Amino acid sequence: MRNGITGVIVLNWNGAADTLACLSSLAKVRDPACRVLVVDNGSTDNSVELIRSGFPEVAVLPLAGNAGYAGGNNAGFAWMERQGATRVVFLNNDTVVDAGFLAPLVDALVLDPGTGIAVPKICYMDDPGRIWYAGGEIRTATGLVRHVGIRKKDSTRYSVPGTTGYATGCCLAMRCRDFADAGGFDEGLGMYGEDADLSLRVRGSGLKIRYVPSSTVWHRVSASVGGEMSARKQVRKIGSTFRLLLKHRSWTGVVLYPLLLPFRSAAPLFRHLLSERAFHRGKHRETTGS
Repeated sequence: MRNGITGVIVLNWNGAADTLACLSSLAKVRDPACRVLVVDNGSTDNSVELIRSGFPEVAVLPLAGNAGYAGGNNAGFAWMERQGATRVVFLNNDTVVDAGFLAPLVDALVLDPGTGIAVPKICYMDDPGRIWYAGGEIRTATGLVRHVGIRKKDSTRYSVPGTTGYATGCCLAMRCRDFADAGGFDEGLGMYGEDADLSLRVRGSGLKIRYVPSSTVWHRVSASVGGEMSARKQVRKIGSTFRLLLKHRSWTGVVLYPLLLPFRSAAPLFRHLLSERAFHRGKHRETTGS
């Protein structure tokens, strides 16, 4: 049965405009058991005041400083537990959600005790018919962490539910007891490694990660670090992957990851450039009628 409170935690750091848009979409989710919390990571852009003014019904937890993704979400989880939540959804602030996104995620957890994490289909916000995440793959032996379907056009191929290897921290749902048993997000890993690490620990406990494509989210990718292919993001991902491999004692991964990195980096960059070209060509046709 779908008893209990589902807490949705939205982490904000100097991203008031994105967070307000996210909260506007969450306001359309009609679930009396849903509670929304914004955790503010010490913003200096007047975020707290803007959020409280625009959405007085939403709880806000201001932190003294920037605790990062892991620290901010762990603080939000502790707050939700004190409110009696039984399930929690971690949701990036640079997203908007479908009005029906929550129920399928909750159902996946309720109907199958063996599911530890439920994740939605996630598409690009600026190209809503293109996949950003349709499941994930992680191989510690080679340091591979990737999204299934990334930059592909959405199709029935990506609408098949099932187990997957890796849950993105952009949006994931868990039972509170499972998140607590897993030890929460590791605050020592740094940005981009926390979700892969959590996925490995949850799977290691014998639980599954379930991809739920009937739940849909749109993501403005890497809004906080300057874009999907920004140098800042790539450097952070490389560092967090090394820390992840060291934590999980994947010595072959530590050796192979830097060797394979140039080949893995070239292909996504090439696909990104092609998809950007196609996207802007489509926009040009829309505006010119040609």
